[in-house]
Amino acid sequence: MSIDIKAPQFPESIAEGTVATWHRRPGEACKRDEVLVDIETDKVVMEVVAPDDGTLAEITADTGATVQSQQLIGRFVVGAVVAPEAGVTTAAPAADPGADAPLSPAARQLAAEHGVDPTSVKGSGKGGRVTKEDVVSHVARAAAATPAATAAVDAPRAATMPSTPAAALAARPSGDRPERRVPMTRLRARVAERLLDASRNTAMLTTFNEVNMQPVMDLRAKFKDAFEKRHNGTRLGFMGFFVRASVEALKRYPVVNASIDGNDVVYHGYQDIGVAVSSDRGLVVPVLRDADTMSIADVEQKIREFGIKAKDGKLGIEDMLGGTFTITNGGVFGSLMSTPILNPPQTGILGMHKIQERPVVENGQIVIRPMMYLALSYDHRLIDGKDAVQFLVAVKDMIEDPARILLDV
Repeated sequence: MSIDIKAPQFPESIAEGTVATWHRRPGEACKRDEVLVDIETDKVVMEVVAPDDGTLAEITADTGATVQSQQLIGRFVVGAVVAPEAGVTTAAPAADPGADAPLSPAARQLAAEHGVDPTSVKGSGKGGRVTKEDVVSHVARAAAATPAATAAVDAPRAATMPSTPAAALAARPSGDRPERRVPMTRLRARVAERLLDASRNTAMLTTFNEVNMQPVMDLRAKFKDAFEKRHNGTRLGFMGFFVRASVEALKRYPVVNASIDGNDVVYHGYQDIGVAVSSDRGLVVPVLRDADTMSIADVEQKIREFGIKAKDGKLGIEDMLGGTFTITNGGVFGSLMSTPILNPPQTGILGMHKIQERPVVENGQIVIRPMMYLALSYDHRLIDGKDAVQFLVAVKDMIEDPARILLDV
């Protein structure tokens, strides 16, 4: 029995997708629910799985093809192994090393570019899944171990790596200036479009403050072991405190939680907080629904879930739709201060940064405290400077005295 393989049903907010990776070639057998192909949209990568045990018979939309919702992309034969039809194209190379290895799409592409056998790479992801960072580290170690071979073989490929190892750079032949032109991924193109839209169509300003992280750090040191044991291995991080502090501040300054729709202002009677999470495909922003009803433990558990799903490429579109306010933490990458960019139609975004010990004055005395710069970017068309500053001060006060979050004062 032949079954049509179609692109997923996209939500109304997504017009089309791109065929990212075919994990099977025509004539290859697979089991029910094994991933056949990844479809990349401007929000997530959606997996299309085998409908039953059988064989991929035909590919009608190659890698890189733009597809519409429910468009035919291939055909599948149930319970039989069939040879590829004449003239059928394949999206994956005939000699794809480690095709059955558990790789993320980005890791598979990078491994193919560098001629790396995925089975030789130790995966750090869930279930031993190989991530892009694992492949980069593997290539870096190989380059450091065999610099002479790297100069002769891998130097032309070095430009494809996000961060070229120093050993590979040193081993390049004199005068070698490699370049490689690749199209933007759909996600990156969409991010670029939204950033330009935000800069052109909002009156964005940023206000800054600094917060003493000592009280929160003392709480973490005192309760981290008990917290982790009580909540099934969930670690007590800083984001839970900042989400709860932001929720309370948004209740006091609802204009920061509002959005602009044409000539209307929409005031939201709930707090859906977007939290920026790093993934192989870039920064994604899943949303904590009804964050005002969540405890710090609930927040940390949900963020942990999002992190695992992002690493495994399992975040769904429903995880990232909506949001009334966003928090991003550049401090995990070492950023001391930055200006976060708005995520329209939201009118506010809070930026956290690196914690750094600095001298401050307390009660007339110079003391050393772990300080963090906070940044609030806001749309000045709707939010006045006074409201923005007072909102940020409210967040600062609650972080410096966490009991305020519990007592709502």
